[in-house]
Amino acid sequence: MASRTIKSLLVLCLSLFTMAFSGNVFANEKVVQTEQSNPAAAHEPAAHEAEAFNVTETILDHIKDDHSWHLWGHTSLPLPVILYTPKGFEFFSSAKFMNEHHEEIMYKGNFDYKIIEGKIKIVDATEAVDVEASKGLWDFSITKNVASLFVSVFILLTVLLTAAGAYKKTGITTAPKGVQSFMEPIVLFVRDEVAIPNIGKKKFAKYMPFLLTIFFLVLVNNFLGLVPFFPGGANVSGNIAFTMTLAVCVFVVVNLSANKNYWEHIFWMPGMHWSMKLFLAPIELIGVFTKPISLMIRLFANITAGHILVLSLICLIFIFKTVYASAIAVPFAVFIGMIELLVAFLQAYIFTMLSAMYIGMATEEHHHEAHEHEGHKNVAHH
Repeated sequence: MASRTIKSLLVLCLSLFTMAFSGNVFANEKVVQTEQSNPAAAHEPAAHEAEAFNVTETILDHIKDDHSWHLWGHTSLPLPVILYTPKGFEFFSSAKFMNEHHEEIMYKGNFDYKIIEGKIKIVDATEAVDVEASKGLWDFSITKNVASLFVSVFILLTVLLTAAGAYKKTGITTAPKGVQSFMEPIVLFVRDEVAIPNIGKKKFAKYMPFLLTIFFLVLVNNFLGLVPFFPGGANVSGNIAFTMTLAVCVFVVVNLSANKNYWEHIFWMPGMHWSMKLFLAPIELIGVFTKPISLMIRLFANITAGHILVLSLICLIFIFKTVYASAIAVPFAVFIGMIELLVAFLQAYIFTMLSAMYIGMATEEHHHEAHEHEGHKNVAHH
């Protein structure tokens, strides 16, 4: 166990040094290109240094989505671009947006397209955004986050189907082996610590597939989201669209599963004066929508904040312009990176637990009258 931990720390340290080195190479290449394209800029030290390395741009470049999968230096993996325009669908490679000098250019297809602030827009002859034409543009491209999501789905299908196939052969009474021994404790943890306590023993089985899907999908993408430390990493869980989609799924399941008692407590709170019911109803109704919003923002904010913190520590090397800063920056980044491993699991657990809690609240039966009647009987007996 100790040797595995040491190996993990060494790999993480190596990846952080690799990222720092690649960032330094990128900065130097950018300086050379600037000097070649504009020799006068070489005589302006302040402007030259400001353009050599931009902390905000570097951090956002590692955590944002993109139409190509950047690996290292000027090496990128082009991804499919799928556009729907008033002239129909159009398919081409994202490599069309880059010339041989690795500069973003306009691509001429059914329209003139250009990537502006990470979004594909229709432009005119002057490369200005054609607002009217862009309104009819729908982008269904396979971006870096989408491609990473496909990778996580492939990993999940491979692992879960392998474990399921092993159970079909050996049954549940045989001691688990291989992938089974790894997956079974996690599944039992979700069942015994998340589903049953929040939903109840009678109804938890109905929602176990949904809860397990959420847990493993968030967990795997959280771990893959740590790959921004390595070249070519994607950040799916730090994308608000991903967390919003999961939150909407929870919202739909909760409200479709809700019983009469749940809606009664929202619109006409039992045991309250009618004036208070009128006051509480709007508040409770707002709570129906704020619950999934809190799920969405919590996961997005925690994952994104962790990446920004680690990348900011690495950027200290370039801010102080000395490799000796790595003696402080890298150990702190390793420490935060190890905490991020815990946060990756913790956020998957919290998201799943809150989802189970909301489902349990929506499906809970009203036992107040039964308990009150039983209480009266006990009092009379004594």
